[in-house]
Amino acid sequence: MSVRVRFAPSPTGYLHIGGLRTALYNFLFARHHGGRFVLRIEDTDRTRYVPGSVEDILASLRWAGLEPDESPVHGGQYGPYVQSERTEIYRHHAAMLVERGMAYYAFDTPDELERMRQRQQAAGIAPRYDRSAMRNQFTLGEDETARLLAAGQPATIRLKVPLHGDVKFHDAIRGAIVVPYKDIDDQVLLKSDGFPTYHLANVVDDHLMAITHVIRGEEWLPSTPKHVLLYEAFGWTPPQFAHLPLLLNPDRSKLSKRHGDVAVRDYIAKGYFPEALVNFIALLGWNPSGDRELYTLDELIEAFSLEDVNKAGAVFDLAKLDWMNAQYLHRRVQTDLGSLIQQLRPLLSERGWNASDDYIGRVIVLVHERIHRLPEVVEFADYMFVPPRYDEEFFRTVWDDQSETLLRNLSSVIETTDPFTAEELHRRLNQFAAEKSIPFRRIGNLLRLAVTGKRVGAGMMDTIALLGKDETLRRIASLLSSVATLQGSPASDSDVEAQPS
Repeated sequence: MSVRVRFAPSPTGYLHIGGLRTALYNFLFARHHGGRFVLRIEDTDRTRYVPGSVEDILASLRWAGLEPDESPVHGGQYGPYVQSERTEIYRHHAAMLVERGMAYYAFDTPDELERMRQRQQAAGIAPRYDRSAMRNQFTLGEDETARLLAAGQPATIRLKVPLHGDVKFHDAIRGAIVVPYKDIDDQVLLKSDGFPTYHLANVVDDHLMAITHVIRGEEWLPSTPKHVLLYEAFGWTPPQFAHLPLLLNPDRSKLSKRHGDVAVRDYIAKGYFPEALVNFIALLGWNPSGDRELYTLDELIEAFSLEDVNKAGAVFDLAKLDWMNAQYLHRRVQTDLGSLIQQLRPLLSERGWNASDDYIGRVIVLVHERIHRLPEVVEFADYMFVPPRYDEEFFRTVWDDQSETLLRNLSSVIETTDPFTAEELHRRLNQFAAEKSIPFRRIGNLLRLAVTGKRVGAGMMDTIALLGKDETLRRIASLLSSVATLQGSPASDSDVEAQPS
């Protein structure tokens, strides 16, 4: 049997990071078994449709390298792949169930259903449709049902759940699951407006599209008994089910926007690499090895196994994602610096900063081991493109009565350094420090203040060498001309910008 899996999101907003993991696991499973990965858009609930959602889903999957084999864009022999284009199929199948006595018409109004729920709650009964007391095909009889339908009375079609027995199915991750029929509601299959509910459309499409494995989030586990009942009502063999563990915030609550970004587009915008995000989410609930963290997509495909996916929720650790992205950044600096330059240039242009490709590349090489994401260059190393803003707290830590004289002496050393390399700078300044009995750390901090304005940055000698002799001397002069301003600024003021020299 050829493996066929599907990712079936609803277009109710931007693709969630949990949705990307579901898509990834489906993709890995399909590729591991030489099967097909299908994208289906489940848009039967038109009230929740968000314009642009489908485009975002397609773009996010493409960015992550999870290109479907069949989809609304790619086509395929089982289309259409958008549920709103398949409504007649669902109506036909709902009517088929009624004819078989596996479903029935119900004519209850929203007010009548609400009063039913209130009565049940008052009696301490879990709310569910009361087939024996409401207005439906069983209580009204066949003749009255036919008359109401002929008169155009709004009606839903509900599944007729057996009164006694259990639903049983096997989950590839969670094992055997048994649910009593008495705990399953007579769910609506076809709404009064002729549109299917999620349950009917989902089951019909999975069957007609020959889906062999349904791999989806844990939140769909309570719906699965209803779906198994539908398969049995149609006389179809259910697919193999696998329900993935929840993604959790660090406090182990369900991952939500309240704790940070949850849309894939947010991570794209922040400069995370697709291979890093895919690697990271692949290990949220599964890991082929306990002693390794970094995998290529091909390695993930080769190793993937549903049976090894954990049942417990997986914590979304942003610090780990940052670390992982940094590893991929380091790799790209070695193998694909040109693309990094092109990715960074627009961010520099937005700020009006212009530089050659060679200079941008050298800045990336200089600072890449101190950042996690490429766009951080703009904030972390802004001083490589424009005059620094002085961190006043850092100034107060570094500056004393001897600093001005020392800085002028350092300027002289720098001016006479030749060749102007990081190695020669370090040798000359180290020699100066030894001659004057000055700790080299003090010299480094004073130069860092003058050249970058910040307490933290890349290696000082490398930074100065890249900026060049003339620019370094200008910055030292600028700090010297700004001392009075800095000494007179209260600690709460914002950072002071370097003065033109």
